Amino acid sequence: MGFVLVQFLTGLASASSLFLVAAGLTVIFGVTRVVNFAHGSLYMLGAYLGWTILSRLPGGPAWFAGGVVLAGLGIAAVGVLIEVLLLQRIYKAPELLQLLATFGVVLVVQDLVLKLWGPNDLTLSRPPWMRSFVQIAGERMPFYDLLMIGIGPLVLLALWLLFTRTRWGTLVRAATQDREMVAALGVDQRLLFTTVFALGAGLAGIGGALALPDGSANGQMDLTAITDAFVVVVVGGLGSLPGAYLASLLIALLQAFGIVLLPKITLVLVFVVMAVVLVVRPNGLLGRKLTLARGEANTLALVRPAEPALRWLGVAALLLAVWAPWFVGPFALSVMTEMLVAMLFAASLHVMMGPGGMPSFGHAAWFGLGAYGAAFAVKGLALSMPAALVVAPFGAALAALVFGGFVVRLSGVYLAMLTLAFAQIVWAVMFQAVSVTGGDNGILGVWPAGWASNPRVFYWLTLAICVACVLVLRRALYAPFGYALRATRDSALRAEAIGLNAGSLRLVALVIAGAAAGLAGGLAAFSKGSVFPTYISIDRSVDALVMVLLGGVQSMAGPVVGALAYTGLFDMLLMVTDLWRLVLGLSIIALVLVFPQGIAGTTYRLWLRGREA
Repeated sequence: MGFVLVQFLTGLASASSLFLVAAGLTVIFGVTRVVNFAHGSLYMLGAYLGWTILSRLPGGPAWFAGGVVLAGLGIAAVGVLIEVLLLQRIYKAPELLQLLATFGVVLVVQDLVLKLWGPNDLTLSRPPWMRSFVQIAGERMPFYDLLMIGIGPLVLLALWLLFTRTRWGTLVRAATQDREMVAALGVDQRLLFTTVFALGAGLAGIGGALALPDGSANGQMDLTAITDAFVVVVVGGLGSLPGAYLASLLIALLQAFGIVLLPKITLVLVFVVMAVVLVVRPNGLLGRKLTLARGEANTLALVRPAEPALRWLGVAALLLAVWAPWFVGPFALSVMTEMLVAMLFAASLHVMMGPGGMPSFGHAAWFGLGAYGAAFAVKGLALSMPAALVVAPFGAALAALVFGGFVVRLSGVYLAMLTLAFAQIVWAVMFQAVSVTGGDNGILGVWPAGWASNPRVFYWLTLAICVACVLVLRRALYAPFGYALRATRDSALRAEAIGLNAGSLRLVALVIAGAAAGLAGGLAAFSKGSVFPTYISIDRSVDALVMVLLGGVQSMAGPVVGALAYTGLFDMLLMVTDLWRLVLGLSIIALVLVFPQGIAGTTYRLWLRGREA
């Protein structure tokens, strides 16, 4: 009985830590509608800044509390800089473009942290009061955990009073409903949004500093924190602080007992919970269906076929790609093959995000399933490479069909997070099924057939397959199916009124995207000669998302250009500088500001303007 009680209290302490991070994300999204991917970076900065401050202060409780508050204020100031210098310029842009900009901030912060604090984990020396225990039912409970249990409810109460009992809170709630009316009343919305972002960033900073006694400041905590925070916010309901706290309790308690009762599923337990909640309650536990506040723009431009001159430019680029292997070395040829696979991968995601209006944070699931399908076909069934390249898209499409049957009614961030949950579940299966998949060691020896073993031949094969698939996807998007899909994206009610079945169209789009991504995964398996669980990692899903948004979602040229630009820039920076994340992040931010419709979309718009002039 004592053990159960201690596990319960440990879960409550973890819930408070989760809530502090998720509360900041909830506050920011609830008002600004910005999906702040850099929130985990603010949490990480809070931990590092907290370590810097607390390691220089006396170890008393009052000094610790003061140091934590000081770290929170410091990160609030960083949040103000991010909001003023970057986000104020893109508030009227589609939310996915804002997501891309904050991803650039993540890369910048990672290199800055590495440069300022070094690569080693930084642990905080625990004074005697932190090392003390309390006897509960015969079990020892750390005093600091009991302290954390009380912090969560106190923060929730303070936020509730702030938003419901102050003039500032009233203005914030009004701005979430009708921005035009708030502006008409003479309220400075810029200042209002800046203070909201500062509050959310400060909460993340406090959460990072409070995590130090039970852990350490390290360069990997940003991605872990943002993933957990997104899960909590989505399960609780976007914009709902009580929902975020309830979700924190649910997830933390399940993890506390799950690690003892079901240790093998601990890696994905949180995502299984999120998947179940969203299938039953599509808007989260206490969330409501999201609607755009009045005065908030979030639309995509009409997709039009390219002009003849641009088509000839594409033909010229294709001819150059065909002849390139005769003029480049082995390394460049390997990079070019990787770029082609990335092009097909990004184009498959574009089918969902562009005309389908279905964002995905877990698109690597289909890529990884295709890669493992090809590997199993070759190593387990002794099939030929062509047969394996048929198995790869078929297996991924079948999984997408099953998955899509449960999620096509979802949209926006809820759908994106459910795809992330599915990808993490697939990753955990591949990681833990060591006897079948090799686990972290992967599946090795997945080499091309003898006739395609020459790098040039395999490059030309990849070029032919990827270009053909991209053209087929493009043709589908300009066929009646594509126009019907865009109709359901832009106005689901009107589309259904004229007889279009939005669910069926979205399901078909998901299956097509899954098949194309699976084929890209199969090609990647033969290109690398191996398959690892990292093929299904969050990082790979984020890469695909960045490629699409960088190029632009208005046309199929967007993901193609985005994939080539991102992959080429990534590989080039790896060779020339150790600060490649910093340079890549700044480049992404600059491209977002200069090319608000993506590289391809903005270039096409400027080309049309120049032709008309």
